[in-house]
Amino acid sequence: MVAGSWRDGFGRVLHAPAVLASVFVVTLAAALPLALTLRGAIEAHLGRSLVADAAADAVDYDWWQEFSSSAAGPGTLAGTFSPSIIGFGATLDNVSSVLEAEPESVPVAAALAAYLLAWTFLSGGIVDRYARQRPTRAHGFFAASGVFFWRFLRLSLVAGTAYWLLFAYVHMWLFDDLDDWLTRDLAVERVAFFWRVALYAVFGAALVVVNIASDYARIRMVVEDRRSAIGALSAAVGFLGRHPGRACGLYALNGLVFVGLLAAWAFAAPGAGGAGLSMWLGFAGTQLYLLARLLLKLQFMASQTALFQRSLAHAAYTAAPAPVWPDSPAAESIVSGP
Repeated sequence: MVAGSWRDGFGRVLHAPAVLASVFVVTLAAALPLALTLRGAIEAHLGRSLVADAAADAVDYDWWQEFSSSAAGPGTLAGTFSPSIIGFGATLDNVSSVLEAEPESVPVAAALAAYLLAWTFLSGGIVDRYARQRPTRAHGFFAASGVFFWRFLRLSLVAGTAYWLLFAYVHMWLFDDLDDWLTRDLAVERVAFFWRVALYAVFGAALVVVNIASDYARIRMVVEDRRSAIGALSAAVGFLGRHPGRACGLYALNGLVFVGLLAAWAFAAPGAGGAGLSMWLGFAGTQLYLLARLLLKLQFMASQTALFQRSLAHAAYTAAPAPVWPDSPAAESIVSGP
């Protein structure tokens, strides 16, 4: 069931290339204003100088330090321009920021909020497309996105509250109180490191629980045309309780594929090259990695949808809602027949 759902989900993603292309464009559109703003700050600081030529040819650490002390500062976009953005360091920096609950700068936080809002809107159309397993065209896709946007937004508020509680209280208790208590009298640094990793695993597991419950709540909202966020979340928890092995196994399989992608990116990520061909090759490689990340994100959604439909969502399981577009994929299954 797990492997079959994974393959089924991957097929659904490949048969909807327009969805992948659309989310790729949305991702670029969300990042472009930040990139242009940072480019303007760097250009204004360098001007037409010999330092500009040196910075274009290779990393000029002295200039980087000067730029960081003058243009950058806490909470600014220029403050994110650090050596950690080079190659695979950017990925590690993002993971570290999440695990350590580090706040983002105001411009990045604003862009991230807008990006998440766009994903909330598109997710309804995406899940609907993968559940129907046929082209819905632009009008059908955006009709489903519009119908489920407010439902998903309410669900996001519930899930967001759960995430906030985890980062505001559980994270503080684990890494400030419990970690201090566990490592207070330790004389071996290696043991303290293992305790820290164990606490990261506990906190990560809590994040996964909220994430997987939210995922299946969205799927039940679309497939069963549910309107209540609390009802969908309760139904999702019930589904996970009845099929914990399948749901966790599929999540683990998708997670392993994601780890494999990260390992490949760690090996292939470009370093700090100079201007010219190496710069454009590095840019192209980075965009391919971004495209692969988005494909795996869609694979999570499609494979979980496939697992739910294989387990429960069939014509005998749900009743057809009123035939108003976009009717649910379950209703479509009832009308089409076996």
